[in-house]
Amino acid sequence: MPAQEAIQQMELLGHTFFFFEDGATGDHAVVYKRRDGKYALIEPEDE
Repeated sequence: MPAQEAIQQMELLGHTFFFFEDGATGDHAVVYKRRDGKYALIEPEDE
């Protein structure tokens, strides 16, 4: 799923982070809500 959809799922669940598989790359990633209310993405570095 794309990061934007992961954010929507995270909000629906009421969580502050969401672990998901990026549909475009197949890599695992994490989106989370920062203390300032913005969202951030953690994804693996390209090798």
